[in-house]
Amino acid sequence: MTTRVLLLGGTAEARELAAALAGRPETVVVSSLAGRVADPRLPVGEVRIGGFGGPTGLTRWLREHRIDVLVDATHPYATRIRSSAVQATGATGVPYLRLERPGWTAGPGDRWHRVADLAAAAELLPRLGRRAFVTTGRQGLGAFLHLTGVRLLVRVVDEPTIPLPENVTVLRDRGPYRVAAERELLTAHRIDVLVSKDSGGTYTMAKLAAARDLGLPVVLVDRPAPLALPATVTEVAAALAWLETAPPRR
Repeated sequence: MTTRVLLLGGTAEARELAAALAGRPETVVVSSLAGRVADPRLPVGEVRIGGFGGPTGLTRWLREHRIDVLVDATHPYATRIRSSAVQATGATGVPYLRLERPGWTAGPGDRWHRVADLAAAAELLPRLGRRAFVTTGRQGLGAFLHLTGVRLLVRVVDEPTIPLPENVTVLRDRGPYRVAAERELLTAHRIDVLVSKDSGGTYTMAKLAAARDLGLPVVLVDRPAPLALPATVTEVAAALAWLETAPPRR
């Protein structure tokens, strides 16, 4: 009997899980990407790109494609699709699993300032430095553009589509990154404060080590308040184990 899995992806963990499931003869995996990056890293197997049209559209898609299990391995800050997935699986009886890597934990020498959201990060930023390295993504960039007296080096995957003031410099790049290279980047641009989301994982954590090495403060945006989810794991191995014994579709 074939099991059809919808994998909401876009993360390294989602690609790892897709590759592991691709070798199973009785499993069909469809990886779904939001389409917010022009040239995304594609997982192994079948891929669809684009939104579903909210909970109603996702509910319809699950039924039309006879999905047996949904695994949500989206970015920790992708709250909209997560809410849609919980509602759609509740409406269809499709088992839901959340795969989310743990957040980062401060260690000796870290000077982290945790804030609730991007607006709070922008408010705190001028009190900590005048040359900021902002790595919170293209879509949240607007929260910082009103700041004056602060130089912003923003690292994004795709070019921002909104007009940028003269105090903003764009650096297009994506991880994984190395600590030595991140340290050189911060030094070359005379950065005195780092702004980041608490994304977790290893792809982008090198910037935190570099900031620690240089004694720089870090403004770290906390993850959104968690939803009540049917099942959650933090590692791909645990997701694979859960899929072995997943409850049947209701």
